[in-house]
Amino acid sequence: MTRPGGTWRNWARTHSARPARVEYPADVAAVRRAVTAAAARSLRLKAVGSGHSFSGIAVPQDVLVDLSDLRGIVAVDIERARVTVRAGTRLWEMPRLLAPYGLAMQNLGDIDRQTVAGAISTGTHGTGARFPGLSAQVVGVTLVAGDGALVTVDEDNEPELLPAVALGLGALGVIVEVTLQCVPAFLLEAVERPEPVAETLAGIAAHTAADHFEFYWFPGTDVAVTKTNTRLPERAVRRPLPRVRRFVDESLMANGVYRVTCAAGAVVPAAIPPVSRLAGRTFGNRTYTDHSARVFTQHRSVRFREMEYAVPAERLVIVMRQLQDLILERGWRISFPVEVRVAAADDRWLSTAYERDSAYFAVHRYWREDPAEYFEAVEELMTAHAGRPHWGKEHDLDADALRERYPRFDDFAAARDRLDPARVFANAYLDRVLGG
Repeated sequence: MTRPGGTWRNWARTHSARPARVEYPADVAAVRRAVTAAAARSLRLKAVGSGHSFSGIAVPQDVLVDLSDLRGIVAVDIERARVTVRAGTRLWEMPRLLAPYGLAMQNLGDIDRQTVAGAISTGTHGTGARFPGLSAQVVGVTLVAGDGALVTVDEDNEPELLPAVALGLGALGVIVEVTLQCVPAFLLEAVERPEPVAETLAGIAAHTAADHFEFYWFPGTDVAVTKTNTRLPERAVRRPLPRVRRFVDESLMANGVYRVTCAAGAVVPAAIPPVSRLAGRTFGNRTYTDHSARVFTQHRSVRFREMEYAVPAERLVIVMRQLQDLILERGWRISFPVEVRVAAADDRWLSTAYERDSAYFAVHRYWREDPAEYFEAVEELMTAHAGRPHWGKEHDLDADALRERYPRFDDFAAARDRLDPARVFANAYLDRVLGG
């Protein structure tokens, strides 16, 4: 189905566009027709999922292809625990789709609004020193290349391309199907505690030895909210949060009250420090056990802007201390916490964790606040530590700077030349980060 283009906006309201037309393909053949038509007219086409990227990676120019109708399971290989899904399937749908087969995704990030294709294409990751990002769970991809050809990449078909197409930034084609390596369904025991941030850093080796660990630090305080998740077999006893407690913690406090305080802080910055101190003492003091996806992910309705960088894991403590010093020296009043996670190395060419265990630092500002000064200074700090920016979040690096950080950058460029030589799938963001 084709419709006239209206105004498209991403979730964070950092980007908008008015494509000439919008396609709603109901099947793979319709995607191929859309790509072929765009290529014949020298139009740029962009497949769009949930719009949850903060960067311009998904901004459409001429033709927007909305994959909302390409959802659900295509095939299941029970013996190998592999599931093929359509590209527009949302991450929040995956637990329900996998449950009948006793399977789960190995790891997830803390947001599940993205499509499967969007999540893998931007390098979405979770936390856990033994667990790489979502693209590392990909064992097969089917995409429509720039000439409309249908290309399948898996262990039997051009396997050498998998490290490129499994995390392809939307630059190599329109992904229509993804095959994921799943694991038996499991529970997570979640222990969330506030503690002095100095203690967190001093004990970081023990903390990150857990299956999954992350912490939040509220600028202007000396408190970290730690989150430690331990994997348990599905047969273990579930002790989920009571509905009232979950509502109070995640809907009322984390979203409702926090939205009001962020809005107030944008107008009266002096209100931020006491709110941050209160949040550090009261948020995240709970223990529960539930299905993995219900522990990994959180509902976030407070709109914000975000930058995230990956640095070598061994630099976590020094980078954190330098970030604390930076915020203190500049006297910034930041209402959103700094989120710190870890992830295992992988072999995806444009992965922020390519061939190195990584520590991730995510910084945020309320969407009505100007993040420029804060983000620019944080980016300077992170690049001094060989930082690699998350592709779906705000950053200012270009192709020359990124080539220095990715050993397989030119190999990815060669794959792009092959699959999309006419740059049908390019946009301003890809022109900047990949070159012409």
